Amino acid sequence: MNNPPPQSTAADYLVQSLQAEGVTHVFGYPGGAALPVYDALDRNSAVTHILVRHEQSAAHAADGYSRSSGRVGVCLVSSGPGVTNALTGIATAFMDSIPMVVLTGQVPSHMLGQDAFQEVDALGITRPCVKHSFRLSDPDKIEETVKKAFFLARTGRPGPVLIDLPRDISAARMARPFAYPGDVKIRGYNSGSSIPHKQVARAALALSEAKRPLIYYGGGVVQGGASAALGKLALASGAPVTSTLMGLGAFPSTHPAYLGMLGMHGLYEANMAMQNCDVLVAVGARFDDRVIGAPKDFMRPQRKIIHIDIDPSSISKRVSVQIPIVGDCAQALERLTEELAVHAPDPARLAPWLAQIDEWRGLRCLDYASSDKIKPQHAIELLSRMRGAQDFIVTSDVGQHQMWAAQYFKFTKPRNWINSGGLGTMGFGLPAAMGAAMANPGKTVICITGDGSIQMSTKELSTCLQYRLPIKIICLNNNFLGMVKQQQEFFHENRRSQSYMDSLPDFVGLAEAYGHKGLRADNSRDLPGVLAQAMSHTDSLVFVDLLIDRTENVFPTLASDQPLTAMMLRPQVVSEEL
Repeated sequence: MNNPPPQSTAADYLVQSLQAEGVTHVFGYPGGAALPVYDALDRNSAVTHILVRHEQSAAHAADGYSRSSGRVGVCLVSSGPGVTNALTGIATAFMDSIPMVVLTGQVPSHMLGQDAFQEVDALGITRPCVKHSFRLSDPDKIEETVKKAFFLARTGRPGPVLIDLPRDISAARMARPFAYPGDVKIRGYNSGSSIPHKQVARAALALSEAKRPLIYYGGGVVQGGASAALGKLALASGAPVTSTLMGLGAFPSTHPAYLGMLGMHGLYEANMAMQNCDVLVAVGARFDDRVIGAPKDFMRPQRKIIHIDIDPSSISKRVSVQIPIVGDCAQALERLTEELAVHAPDPARLAPWLAQIDEWRGLRCLDYASSDKIKPQHAIELLSRMRGAQDFIVTSDVGQHQMWAAQYFKFTKPRNWINSGGLGTMGFGLPAAMGAAMANPGKTVICITGDGSIQMSTKELSTCLQYRLPIKIICLNNNFLGMVKQQQEFFHENRRSQSYMDSLPDFVGLAEAYGHKGLRADNSRDLPGVLAQAMSHTDSLVFVDLLIDRTENVFPTLASDQPLTAMMLRPQVVSEEL
């Protein structure tokens, strides 16, 4: 490694830099501008390249790899349409704060700006959806650039970082030994700060005096490895806990203090507690529109909000915060729990609040009627009750199936629930499952999808065959773009414009054409057996096509411009604030 062979190029040093960062898998699709990097990958057996069938899938697979493992995902695409195809996957990772390094081939340096074949301004078009970007102009800077990219991707608020590689630079011969830096400093970049003791003390006092406290957490708890610290605070404070879509699993859904997911399709008790609490501890969450609706309907003058987040720009961005705590979520929660012990809160003060919550729970907002038809809620519940389900890694696409999975699957561990939250990207589920399967060999990986979403990524069934990925695809098939149909029924006088999915493929036949196993169920009697049969094929991909009740919609639901207390329930319930 210290004496480079004559053929060593900057691309060779790039791949060795990836190896130094502990990278074992790169998801990509080759093209002319990226070929020097592909040559280098061919010469280095320590880094395995996974050939996807579309560049968007490369980004999604790297994303799923990262979410399920906690490591930085890596994808590699070529110039022009390679970059533009990957853009949706990059934006998906950016919206959900997922650490990822994106390597993009580029036309030779002397051709930049001349409308060369397959030239696009990779830095310009990705600037709004990356944490940072580099264009390599000096091959001697390759190791330092990779080190900076990984450092930026994983520190502070995580996110994707892009390295644009002009072909002449990546193909340049290296006349010096490979030298990967041990650390890196970036001027003006502060990856974190100490936890402010004064603010922690204020937060502990407010929480100890609260009569209606609530802990509300999001994906930052997952990304920050703060699950254990969150559990300690919940125990010490006695406060009930609610989660965003992105936070599911970081606090066990089976815990008595857990109220379920909140927001547009959240549980009644969670939304009512969110709207009526007097002290709110928000951890690694950003009060987005799908969680609280319009800020004007959420804010209450008598409520104190404690907001813990590593990103200072997230604090008071949508709602006014009385006690901000900027810093690492795990450290802040540990300090808050320690400080709370000094104030010794009286558990009896919470009795009326917990009784009110039990009353809200009594509405049983997730109840649904049984039927000979397959109820999607029942299908998810059966999956959740299967042996070993607590260790399943579940990915989803976007739509009704995503919400049913979030509501009815009992997640008890972080990094076992992987979905596109902020961007809401259809086609995410299967490639994300591929990345999760690569990162977690031997674990059961399930992709819950719909008949609309899966058609955006069926080509990746070929990738799954090539790499023998035993993913279980559960397709909740209702012949509709389900969430579109639901909103048309509720808010557009049932005008189902372009939401009916006519001429669907035979998904069982399609799976078998790609060399996989296909199963189908169209009634509730056969459902348990079909799911059990799918899980029995431990070494192969199984596509399960479930023909569900087309009349089912996701409840509770909420119009995007309505307050949390205006939920539509099954049956309709008129809610009132305390």
